[in-house]
Amino acid sequence: MAFHYRALLGACAVAALCAPANAETITIATVNNGDMIRMQGLTDDFTAKTGHDVEWVTLEENVLRQRVTQDIATKGGQFDIMTIGMYETPIWGKQDWLVALDNLPDSYDTNDILPAMRGGLSVDGTLYAAPFYGESSMIMYRTDLMEKAGLEMPDAPTWEFVADAARKMTDKDNEIYGICLRGKAGWGENMAFLTAMSNSFGARWFDMDWKPQFDSPEWKQTIDFYLDLMNEAGPPGASTNGFNENLSLFQQGKCGMWIDATVAASFVTNPDESTVADKVGFALAPDNGLGKRSNWLWAWALAIPAGTQKQEAAMQFIEWATSEEYLDLVAEKEGWANVPPGTRTSLYENPEYAKVPFAKMTLDSINSADPTDPSVQEVPYVGVQFVAIPEFAGIATQTGQEFAAALAGQQTADEALSKAQTLTAEEMEAAGY
Repeated sequence: MAFHYRALLGACAVAALCAPANAETITIATVNNGDMIRMQGLTDDFTAKTGHDVEWVTLEENVLRQRVTQDIATKGGQFDIMTIGMYETPIWGKQDWLVALDNLPDSYDTNDILPAMRGGLSVDGTLYAAPFYGESSMIMYRTDLMEKAGLEMPDAPTWEFVADAARKMTDKDNEIYGICLRGKAGWGENMAFLTAMSNSFGARWFDMDWKPQFDSPEWKQTIDFYLDLMNEAGPPGASTNGFNENLSLFQQGKCGMWIDATVAASFVTNPDESTVADKVGFALAPDNGLGKRSNWLWAWALAIPAGTQKQEAAMQFIEWATSEEYLDLVAEKEGWANVPPGTRTSLYENPEYAKVPFAKMTLDSINSADPTDPSVQEVPYVGVQFVAIPEFAGIATQTGQEFAAALAGQQTADEALSKAQTLTAEEMEAAGY
């Protein structure tokens, strides 16, 4: 496939990419995660094929969400492409704030996109954002520290096992912490983790009448368990740690276990970046035997805001960056372990990719998350680590601040839960639920 594509490029085989067009400069807002940084380094390939230049606005996750939401809601027109996720796409697509991606060429093969990803980025069967990478979450752990603790990680562990292992692996004198988990406030930071975790404890955001559930025993159990575990086996200052901070700690050899995005697997196993690259194992996110694991489902995806004046060039970029050929390009330059994971069925059918140590665990994790049935109890919403309603981002950012404050020791679990319950009830009432 890859060779065939490159051999034909001179003959302009890829119609949309080779279409004669005025050269444009498109502006793309994206997140400061490793795969996006890598994409920026390969942009010359896109420019060579299309003549279009790209300007990047690269932002930390919470800031990116704020900026793109503000821009699209006010029709600001700052960006021609936005990096958004499974939360925003269906909401914004339904409001006609995004350009439908329904005229990509046959060669792009939309049907090759994993069903979980396609479903989460569509409205009524129409795709509104193309997944650049897809992820669930899983456990990444130090095989040497697990062995030293006299334990063997099961493929599908319980929270009880994880907590026991974390305490046994902790050696604070040598700056080794048994577990690193997100504590940084934000609806896509600590609340993504805590919401997914709460599913496995039988908790839910709302009951079937949209009444908030932070006063339930299941949420109390979730938060108590999380705080106890982090206080005993987590790193200091965890209330300011998000994805990138924990990645850095793990790469420096300071975490026994880290439960986070499956996409991190290529970074923790990269010997150029990670001091523990040859000592990492993988397991499914933990459960409590109640039928739900604590893993999420997410895609960072590329979408075109309806206000752009450069729709054709933007569409060509999305076709380039989320194609099978882009995966081949990364594999050629950086190796198969570093291609953006979790988007295409064909990647997981590729025998070269099957050799990557975390490939199967990533796919199993993605397949085990169900946005339409996320918790043990029935819920009125769609979403695993978020609730797909417009009010959620604001509410979860506020509740995230309360739980971060509890982790920092500024208030008790009960105080955080009580405040979360009150503010969520007020916001939902104001929104007319």
